[in-house]
Amino acid sequence: MNILIADDDTNSRLVLNAILAPYGACKEVCNGVEAVAAFKAALDANTPFQLVCLDIMMPMMDGQEALLAIRAEEKSRNIPPNDEAVVIMTSALDTLDSIIRSFDHGGCNAYLGKPIRQAALLEKLRNYGLI
Repeated sequence: MNILIADDDTNSRLVLNAILAPYGACKEVCNGVEAVAAFKAALDANTPFQLVCLDIMMPMMDGQEALLAIRAEEKSRNIPPNDEAVVIMTSALDTLDSIIRSFDHGGCNAYLGKPIRQAALLEKLRNYGLI
């Protein structure tokens, strides 16, 4: 599995990488701009990300904006819904508004509050058939 981890917090990236590395190749980025660029580059190289973990609060471009850009890129390339990346939004903010925006407006697949718990993340991956 090809995995993109986007989080401005180094410790959060390390935790996600430690959990996910046994299941595939992880690429880490620090903000939404880098996440969208990495996502497009992977599509261009025909090595798309099957899983994207996006923090909501990041500098330059937040996770909500990055999610919209990622879904727009998939749509512009006519990627069928069954082949879209599984996007898990992560955040220390567990507000109803951020959760609703992630699902209804952005098209994320799942939402996890921080701190990320390995069991919860792996359950999401199992639910989406990624592991």
